[in-house]
Amino acid sequence: MTGKTAPPAKKPAPAAAKKKAAPAPKEEVAPKEEAAPKEEAAPSAEGPPAPEQPPAPTDEHPPVPTEAGAEATPAPAEGSPAPSAETPAPAPEPEPEKPKEEPPSCPLSLTVEEVSENSFTLTWKAPEQTGRAGLDGYIVEICKDGSSDWKAVNQEPFLSTRYTIPNLSSGDKIHVRVVAVSASGASVPATLEQPVLIREILQLPKIRMPRHLRETYIRRVGDAVNIMIPFQGKPQPEVSWTKGGQPLDTNRINIRNTARDTIFYIRQAQRGDSGKYELTVQINGAEDKATLDIQVVEPPGPPQNLKLVDVWGFNVALEWTPPVDNGNSEIKGYRVQKSDKKSGKWFTVLERCTRTSCTISDLIIGNTYSFRVFSENICGLSDSAAVASGVAYIEKTKTTYQPEKIPQRDMMEPPKFTQPLTDRTTTRGYSTHLFCSVRGFPQPKIIWLKNQMEIREDPKYIALIDQGVCSLEIRKPGPFDGGVYTCKAVNPLGEASVDCRLDVKGEI
Repeated sequence: MTGKTAPPAKKPAPAAAKKKAAPAPKEEVAPKEEAAPKEEAAPSAEGPPAPEQPPAPTDEHPPVPTEAGAEATPAPAEGSPAPSAETPAPAPEPEPEKPKEEPPSCPLSLTVEEVSENSFTLTWKAPEQTGRAGLDGYIVEICKDGSSDWKAVNQEPFLSTRYTIPNLSSGDKIHVRVVAVSASGASVPATLEQPVLIREILQLPKIRMPRHLRETYIRRVGDAVNIMIPFQGKPQPEVSWTKGGQPLDTNRINIRNTARDTIFYIRQAQRGDSGKYELTVQINGAEDKATLDIQVVEPPGPPQNLKLVDVWGFNVALEWTPPVDNGNSEIKGYRVQKSDKKSGKWFTVLERCTRTSCTISDLIIGNTYSFRVFSENICGLSDSAAVASGVAYIEKTKTTYQPEKIPQRDMMEPPKFTQPLTDRTTTRGYSTHLFCSVRGFPQPKIIWLKNQMEIREDPKYIALIDQGVCSLEIRKPGPFDGGVYTCKAVNPLGEASVDCRLDVKGEI
């Protein structure tokens, strides 16, 4: 069947070849012109050329859709083996899954930080993309203006984003570029737009006094003074120190100057080192000045003339005068202490007393006290204290008590019941109580009666009175204990009585 179908395929082949031959000059593709005669020669061969026909349409298959889509359909129909031969073509497609790693991107923000007469310093920022392998470093290249010969300054890549190019000639114009390097290659170079002119840039002198040195610098006697003050200026400025317009004593004060700062050093400060020091930085007539105020302090002396002015009651008054030596610092206050003669220990009464007098209170009667006062400045308390010459004895004040005369009041009152007895009903065999209250002065005598008969020492009855409340307990009453009970109160001014009825019921 394949052999029969082969002859019809030969006829359209020349037609397709003719149609393709016409556009061939437009596309200027030589292989297509050569393909046409091969297809025309195919029909002349009867037997052997038939199997060679399928490769012919495969060679012409790519241009067929571009020129004649309708006539291209028979070609794949004739050469059924042709599609099978092209099916392996998509096999190379997985190769894009392993793309070649790209080199890093260009370094950013390349700028010139500083220029001198024989060098200049560059700074830049790392590139945005460094790749998976990361950066190996940067290569700095330079080229003189007017030349195209770029030379690498550093032989090996480095990771710093700051680099100083030394050993240049003053007056040269240098082009600069920086390349980021990684395992995948080098980046596009970052290049300065303008060449760098190598020349010395003049800079006016400027002293950068640290903030803590703008106020008085305080140190204690014997401490070391070590101060560094930075400055700027080009060319290197001349530095000089004076005190009161006079040069410094180099036997006590050491000065060391560098291109960027000056160091002021005293091994052991003394009070005589206090004062204002003037620093001058000068370049070709231009200068800048700063003042360093140093104060060397020590503890003050003790107060003077401490006196015990007065003692009264539980209080003592003291007075004194400021110390002769304040330790080269303002006196911040005084500390006052007391000592009891019995214990001999000193206790602080007042701290930071700003006056030269005080009053001490709340002392204990019968004790004898001594007093002393310390002076205090920024360095602390004085090494010694001023002690009062006298002592304070707190005596017990003698007083005579005179009782207040209170007018006598007549408190006499006849008995009067403020709460009467109330009738009660109780059950046989269950104890019960009768209550009432009475007042009167003198305290009235209480008498209990039953059916107008006075109840005397009968163990069945217990009578009590407390704060004017009268009670009568009837223990386990029987049928014969019922009746009228009376409470009578009697005193020298009169008597009063109250009654009640008690009913005793049988057991239920």
